[in-house]
Amino acid sequence: MNTNWSKTVAERLSSVRTKHPLVHNITNFVVMNSSANILLAQGAFPVMAHAINEVEDMVALANALVLNIGTLTDEWVEAMVVAGKKANELGIPIILDPVGAGATPLRTRKSKEILNNVKIGVLRGNASEINALVDAEGKTRGVDAVHSVDDVLEIAVQLAKKRDLIVAISGKEDLVTNGERAFRISNGVPMMTMVTGTGCGLSSTVGAFIGTGDDSLEATVAAFAFYGIAGEKALQKSPGPGSFNAAFMDALYTIDDEDLTAVKIREAVTDE
Repeated sequence: MNTNWSKTVAERLSSVRTKHPLVHNITNFVVMNSSANILLAQGAFPVMAHAINEVEDMVALANALVLNIGTLTDEWVEAMVVAGKKANELGIPIILDPVGAGATPLRTRKSKEILNNVKIGVLRGNASEINALVDAEGKTRGVDAVHSVDDVLEIAVQLAKKRDLIVAISGKEDLVTNGERAFRISNGVPMMTMVTGTGCGLSSTVGAFIGTGDDSLEATVAAFAFYGIAGEKALQKSPGPGSFNAAFMDALYTIDDEDLTAVKIREAVTDE
């Protein structure tokens, strides 16, 4: 894997901006607009389609599929599984965002249902959501994390190995692992947690970066770093969440190679 991360992130972003990957999102009502705008700002194309009688046709056109259970219903989860199986058949990568897993039994159960019926490429959530999918006693506070990334590092590594997927956890310092290698990303600012939909937008961004080529681990790490730097850049112009939201969109659009020299990525030690 290329360890010149500034160059790698720049190359990955350039691919998004030139290839314009189509990211099919089956996501929640709260973030449909923001996730679509986040994708457009970075150069990807979004589509939001969740009707069970069209998801197979729609995902066949896409470069990546993002499943987000934020405002889940049984019917939407059924559509996610149908779309996911079609994506698996076609070799289209899938990102699952188990929003609020651990907050209620329904969310935890449905997240596991998707994991058990669809081959997921990247499981992207906060530490408590990931913990809840492994530990039956894991709890979250709504959709917010009550665990730290460090609390679940070993769990994440083991889950990645067991499920043969990438686990990507956002926090004060992010973690991305495929079970064999793990990376910590320190870019980002606390203000990002004050704007609804930034976490969901990160999942869609991972879809865009993975949708442009191979090496999903590298693409996921690059997506996290790019997204965090956009937050840092936006904060320079923003005294509060309202202006930050607009500045963040602008940053996603205007980030250049010089900005990306600020990437903070290190390889983490994992216990075998």
